[in-house]
Amino acid sequence: MLEKSFLEVYDKFKLQFYREVFKLVRERDGSLSAMEGFSLEVIKMLDNPTVGQFADFLNISQSNATYKVNSLIKKGYLVRQNSTTDRREYHLVLSEKYYHYMELLTSYELTVVNRMKQRFSSEDVSKLNEMLEIISNELMPECSEP
Repeated sequence: MLEKSFLEVYDKFKLQFYREVFKLVRERDGSLSAMEGFSLEVIKMLDNPTVGQFADFLNISQSNATYKVNSLIKKGYLVRQNSTTDRREYHLVLSEKYYHYMELLTSYELTVVNRMKQRFSSEDVSKLNEMLEIISNELMPECSEP
């Protein structure tokens, strides 16, 4: 029962996300491909990784990662920022253009959260929040470290 319900909600979030990604993806110069959109999502979740950390997480070659990163920089979704500890190293930082793009993609999640707040008691919402934090921080260790 829990498994089915959880997967159903997860799948609905993914479907809505994919719908929005493909709505934004256009076949014209400078637009994002779906793979680039997913790459930006990974970079966001890794919190300003280096190209090496990005490549390691996705288990792709450094040259493949560099190619993807350079394309995203050229399109204006990503910038390089020198490391404060090692000037030879740089981190991948998401640009304002990316955050504008993400506003379009995250509006559905916020809509669902607002509906939950209206539908459920504040105690239930608080308990769900507590449970989600435990799931994120304790039960998903594979997703905690790049």
